Amino acid sequence: MSLTGAPPPERLNLTRCCLADKPADKTALIVEGVTTERWTYGALEDTVLRMAQGLRKLGLEPGARLFIRMGNSLDYALMFFAANAIGAVPIAASPLLTPREVGALVAFSGAGHIAWDGDLALPEMDGVGVLAPGDIARLKMAPPGRYADTAANDAGYMIFTSGTSGTPKGVLHAQRAIWGRRPMYEGWYGISSSDVMLHTGAFNWTYTLGTGLFDPFANGCTSVVYTGAKDDTVWAKLIARHGVTIMASVPGIYRHLLRAGFQPASTLRHGLTAGETLARPILDGWREQTGTELYEALGMSEISTYISSSPSVPIRPGSPGKPQTGRSVKILEDGEIAVHRTDPGLFLGYWGEDRFADEWFATGDTAAFDADGYVWCHGRIDDMMNAGGFRVSPLEVEKVLLHHPDIADAGVREWRVSESASIIAAFLVPREGSRVNDEIVLAFIRDRLAAYKCPKQIWFVPALPRTANGKLNRKALEKP
Repeated sequence: MSLTGAPPPERLNLTRCCLADKPADKTALIVEGVTTERWTYGALEDTVLRMAQGLRKLGLEPGARLFIRMGNSLDYALMFFAANAIGAVPIAASPLLTPREVGALVAFSGAGHIAWDGDLALPEMDGVGVLAPGDIARLKMAPPGRYADTAANDAGYMIFTSGTSGTPKGVLHAQRAIWGRRPMYEGWYGISSSDVMLHTGAFNWTYTLGTGLFDPFANGCTSVVYTGAKDDTVWAKLIARHGVTIMASVPGIYRHLLRAGFQPASTLRHGLTAGETLARPILDGWREQTGTELYEALGMSEISTYISSSPSVPIRPGSPGKPQTGRSVKILEDGEIAVHRTDPGLFLGYWGEDRFADEWFATGDTAAFDADGYVWCHGRIDDMMNAGGFRVSPLEVEKVLLHHPDIADAGVREWRVSESASIIAAFLVPREGSRVNDEIVLAFIRDRLAAYKCPKQIWFVPALPRTANGKLNRKALEKP
């Protein structure tokens, strides 16, 4: 049951697959914000290769790590592609991370340079080069370079995701990750070179990098990304203005759009959704209000999406769909979904650990197949939480809470507030005699964790439920 699709070529570079050999004068990217920027494939490739050459002159070698500390701007994507083009390893990080978190991740990854936007706070670091806005501007003026002759299995980029240990884990992807995304083109997108793709996420989210940039570029499409202020009304305007044919987002955004009376232009064929489970009311509301379909996908940082519905895989409400053609997927004895190691989209391994070598990668999601091959999910095998599309370990949040001097015990779990939405809730046991309250706890944790990891609800309780051997029983945590 190994790989059923075509294997990647031995020599492969992700950025080259995205930008090379495309019509030079075709619009590759439209960036909407305070102003509108239009980039052709020719101009985009030229700028990326100039920046790549500039990075070479700074001494970045194949395998060197470049940590990206930037907000939602085009420079984020340009730095990512430039580093990858020369065989270096860009680390795509969230701008929501605190300086303390950034410092820990930079040290752990061994990143020698940070690409910085000049706005986000930086930790104090020794021996790490900072590429400030002026430096990045100079990179764009370097003479055009060339793509590195990278192998498909060479490191391509890294992202950090919460692990079950409570410590963020560095997910190291290979250059072949771009090849491993090919099953999505028909198995989820239904994409062609004539499409215009709109992604509602920011450049600094890996969902946007993959679905909003990698895949449209690899297919010679036009991508539209928004960098302006949050505005639920902007998406309909962008769809009409640019003739968007496919829209990608998360269920939470679709829910907001429906509440705002969203009506897309007739060019929109369908929407894509991933990051969290698509609730039936959102699917039904979208169909009724827009007259189009909303195709769901199941994925994770270690492989991106691998199960989905699509124009060629009819939606079965409640199921994310079927394994994409070309992938080898099975259910293990413990009920976990597993992907075969030969899938080129599967990561190389976690940074600092041995590269992934097992025959099957257990995803941690439990599910069953029906007679028609559709997947029906039964939840996580561990206690991982989903906060607006981000996977968050309760252990990571609990560890920070327990550092507060007035908290004796802490338990954290995902708490469903409606059929289609959930938040992170904390259950805290205060130390005897303390006067700790919600505001004190939130101020403490916001300085130590990214906003999306912080609890949205805090309850103070006399004790936490534990098993006979003393382990915290998170599923038994209940509102007092």
